[in-house]
Amino acid sequence: MDRTVIAYVVYLIVSIGLTVWVARTLSRNGRVFLADVLQGNEKLADAVNHLLVVGFYLVNLGFVALYLSGDDTIEDTREIFEALSTKLGVVLLVLGAMHLGNVYVLNRIRRRGIMEREQLPPVAPQGWTAPSAPATGA
Repeated sequence: MDRTVIAYVVYLIVSIGLTVWVARTLSRNGRVFLADVLQGNEKLADAVNHLLVVGFYLVNLGFVALYLSGDDTIEDTREIFEALSTKLGVVLLVLGAMHLGNVYVLNRIRRRGIMEREQLPPVAPQGWTAPSAPATGA
């Protein structure tokens, strides 16, 4: 078998495995943030979480597929490791950036929910007060 094909197969296996692992980690832990933001609405939190995970898979697996091809032919075992380290390093950086992006967005959504909850008065108004007469200044 051609060494380039071996490098492609190893790249795909490792890249897809890493993508699945990061997506599951984000899904499991991101759900907690979403449930807090959505004030305990578990069904909506699960739906939003699922949509985020699908988007994560699409972006990352699309990148892995686009980054698969290489211009160089691999002649020996050393070049397999060099090609794999470069490709997997870039995939890891993209996964890390996507992970940080997801955490940032979830944190922003959570902060917004906390701010909205804090804006509600602790006690409902019990009446109203008539406006005072305007002061006349001479």
